[in-house]
Amino acid sequence: MSAAAPRTLSSNSPLTLGRYRISASPRAMACGRFAAFVSIASGSGSACTDRVMRFTEDFPTHEAAASYAMAQGIDWVRDTARQSQYPN
Repeated sequence: MSAAAPRTLSSNSPLTLGRYRISASPRAMACGRFAAFVSIASGSGSACTDRVMRFTEDFPTHEAAASYAMAQGIDWVRDTARQSQYPN
C-alpha cells in the first residue's frame, strides 16, 4: 500500500487508505476526559464490514482522543496490508 498518511488528522474527517475508511469518534466520559474510538470500514452493501475499537487510555481533550484513534487506525490498516502482502 503506497498511500501516505496526511500531515494533520481531524476528528471530523474520515480518511481512506486503500479499501479502508478510517473514522475517529471520541466520546466524553463522566469524569470529563475522553475515550478514543476508531471505526475501520471496508466493502460496500451486504459485503460491508466495520471494525470498531475502543482504547483503554483516556485523554484530556476531544482532539487528543481523535488523533490517537486515527493513528491507531492507520497503524492497523498498514499492519493488515503488510500481513496480506507477506503471509507466513
